[in-house]
Amino acid sequence: MRFRTTSLALAGALSLGACSTRNLPPYERPLAHTDFQQVRTTAYTHTESDHEEYGNHNAMGGVLHAAAPTMPAPRAIPVAQPVYGSPGRHYQPIAYVTPSQPFVSESVFDPVYGSAAADWSRWPAGTIFRIVSTGQLYRVDDYGWALSGRNTIDLYMATPGDMNHWGARNELIQIVQWGDPQESLRRLESHQKYRHIRRMVLELEGNHRAAANLD
Repeated sequence: MRFRTTSLALAGALSLGACSTRNLPPYERPLAHTDFQQVRTTAYTHTESDHEEYGNHNAMGGVLHAAAPTMPAPRAIPVAQPVYGSPGRHYQPIAYVTPSQPFVSESVFDPVYGSAAADWSRWPAGTIFRIVSTGQLYRVDDYGWALSGRNTIDLYMATPGDMNHWGARNELIQIVQWGDPQESLRRLESHQKYRHIRRMVLELEGNHRAAANLD
């Protein structure tokens, strides 16, 4: 991720010269707002040269976290009830729930969310999603210059080795919980002197054409 504003309180610390002369990335039409999305993913870490100044903090003012180790999630988990008077079989399946439902996500395990950076007008701050291929859970708590107006999600990795291993991949993600667009707008609207933030604000306000034309 490039030209990351790691904390809104530190937004003024970014180089105005770099942000004012660098063109925003080409605009992409937002993906459909569905529970499953095919997205381009990239990776970053806090020790990259353009991140060192801000340490391991995210745009929410918290600390960046790597996702828990790979943990493939089953497509469905059977929920059973006892069957009385049936020799050799004591339970029968009565329903199937996916791991995104409260029965599993709250009762079976305590999820560890990795940090993810994205355009907050496409994936509002607080959005929780699962990488289907690995089962890892991420929460959007960061954003970046190169992500503004793009259908790309940048995944935080703890080390440069992990970052390079991930590279860039097209991944199917499952949205577990959408973040709040209004809360994202509230956090961003006072920092619109940065054009990547201005673009996100325009989209959150519904001004998609103006967002697309901003460069």
